[in-house]
Formats: sequence, structure tokens, C-alpha cells
Amino acid sequence: MKIRVLGSAAGGGFPQWNCNCRNCAGVRSGTMHTRARTQSSIAVNGNAADSWALVNASPDILTQLQANPVLQPARAPRDTAIAGIILVDGQVDHTTGLYMLREATRPWPLWCTDSAYADLTRGNPILQVLSHYCGIDRRRIDLEDGFAVDGVPGVQWRALPVASKPAPYSPNRESPVPGDNVALLITDEVLGRTALYAPGLGAVEESVWDAMQTADCVLVDGTFWTDEEMIALGLSRKRARDIGHLPQSGPGGMLEWLEKLPPRTRKILIHINNTNPILDETSPERAQLRRRGVEVAWDGMEIVL
Repeated sequence: MKIRVLGSAAGGGFPQWNCNCRNCAGVRSGTMHTRARTQSSIAVNGNAADSWALVNASPDILTQLQANPVLQPARAPRDTAIAGIILVDGQVDHTTGLYMLREATRPWPLWCTDSAYADLTRGNPILQVLSHYCGIDRRRIDLEDGFAVDGVPGVQWRALPVASKPAPYSPNRESPVPGDNVALLITDEVLGRTALYAPGLGAVEESVWDAMQTADCVLVDGTFWTDEEMIALGLSRKRARDIGHLPQSGPGGMLEWLEKLPPRTRKILIHINNTNPILDETSPERAQLRRRGVEVAWDGMEIVL
């Protein structure tokens, strides 16, 4: 099983178009040792070389497809290696790319929970708009059962509800329900190896922690370094936890949880906000990650399990 990181940044990408924080200014000027990143998305491949599952369709999907030729096998005048799409939530930065895929020659098989489906047919009715183009073949994610993506053999999926925040236009915004946001436990059916993908994680609850401890690789929320990161920069009045993201540092932060994992576990931070100091590869924060054996995802990174 292969996991290809298409986009490793949080919403807005890196650099964010209207942001002049130290990081964004540094990547534009070339004065910071870092990489530009597109918005969060991955693709997963099993036993069929030309068949991948797309997890989240970010606003940068066209750029990501062009940067990953493996997703265009060119077997026909119009073709794609994407066999189906899975959404972990109904957020703008995980769904806007669906508009860019409207020229598909058949309805997209789309896996999502009932909560995400409601958000995308009511609060932000993107799926209704797509009915005028290629259309959507909606497949329900049941939180009690695993599922498979047709055309991506050898891979089993299971969704785990996570503590986070649904989209601002969701009726559940202030009172989240299970299924608003999920993590994905992805298993290679042949080798039995697993990866946990959780780009939005406001707290590490028991079911997620159990999955993290048994996974061979975890790709987890790397949005903010500190809880008050955006407040300190004068960019927001909200803490990281207020918007559904567990910061890396501080008591109970992501690094404390990752430190408890078995030494064999590969630990990768993904969905990184443009303000996070770990984007600067020469920063003390990045050095701390290296000492702890924690990686930072980058666009084009490939993980083989």
C-alpha cells in the first residue's frame, strides 16, 4: 500500500495568498529554508497500480494532479487513476476541489458520513451543484463498519469519529455529533500494516488513541504549534483548540501523545498552518521534532507500508 501526500498544508495553503506572517513572507522572498505547500489531501493505492483513492478534494486539486503524473495513466482520451473519493468532513478546504473535478465522465463514487453529506447538501450544497455536471454516487460511511473503495483492491478503510469542529455552515457547528469529523484507519489487507490519517484532531480520545498505538504510521494534525498561535500573531481571537485542532506543544499537546507511541511507529505531522514555526526547517521547533523522531509532511511525500 502506498500513501501519496498531495497537499500537506492547512486551509489557505503555504504561503497563504493574503498573509504576511514571518513564514509566508520568508517563503515568498526565498529567505527561509522551507517548502511551499498546497492544501491538505492524500491519495492511497493498493494492489492495482493505476487505481487510487483520493482522500479529500482540496481547492488545490488541479495543481496536485499536475504534480503527480501517477494519477493520470492516459489510457483513454479522458482518464484518471482516481477510482473514488473519501471525505473526512465537510470543510471548504477538503471539498472545494470537487468543483474542479466536474468534467468526470461518470458520477464520482463519494464516501462520506451522514453529517458531512448533510453539510454538503444544505449548508454548502456543493453536491447539488455537481448534479448538473458529472454527478455524485454517494456511498455512506457507517461509523460501525469498515468499507472498501471499488477499484482500489487490497485496502480496507475504517472511519473513527474524532473530537474536532464541523464546518462553520454546519448546523452542528456549536454542538458537534459523531461523524462531523473522522479519522481514517487504512489497512493493507495483504501485509496487515496500517496507517491512521487524522488531519483534524481536537483531542485524542480513546478510540483514536487505540488506533494510534497499533498503527505502523500516523499522519496526524500538525496545524498549530501552540494553542494561542493565531492570537499571539494578531490573526485571530481563537485558540487552536477552539477551532478543533490540538496544538503540538504544551501540556496534553500532540507531541506528548506521540512520545508515548511504540518506537517502531512512524510519526508524521500533516495539515500544517502557514503560521506554524515548524515550517522553517532551521527553527528550534523543527529541531525539537527531529530529536523526537517526528516528521513534517511535504507535498509529494510517499509512504510505503
